[in-house]
Amino acid sequence: MRLFLDTSVLLAAAGSASGASRFLVTKAAGLGWQLFSSDYCAEETHRNLGKFGRPAATTWLKEIAPRVRLVQTRLSLDRPLVFPKTKDRPVVITALAARAEWLLTLDEMDFHGKLGRKVYELRLATPGEFLLEQRTHGIL
Repeated sequence: MRLFLDTSVLLAAAGSASGASRFLVTKAAGLGWQLFSSDYCAEETHRNLGKFGRPAATTWLKEIAPRVRLVQTRLSLDRPLVFPKTKDRPVVITALAARAEWLLTLDEMDFHGKLGRKVYELRLATPGEFLLEQRTHGIL
């Protein structure tokens, strides 16, 4: 399964050892999940790590970043996308271009509130929602 992680999930995984985002990142390979993000999200993560302190930066470098494959940010799509959040549009477009099955984000207001739970074949959820769905299907 191909999972695309938004900046909010990358930051949460680096900043909290006990949350759904960290669990997802640390257990993904063992469950056959491929983790993707974009160079755009990685740069945004680097800019915001200071808000979480030095341990989060170390965790990002040693534990999170090596487990997430970065893809080049895409800015155009071969189909229409009506999404008013300019700064988040590259995330959705890149997730679609990477053929991700899920876009995981903690930014519910901007993503879920504006796009709903699915954009074309891409499903949107928080890491916690995604993990709960996997549990109900017997994967966890």
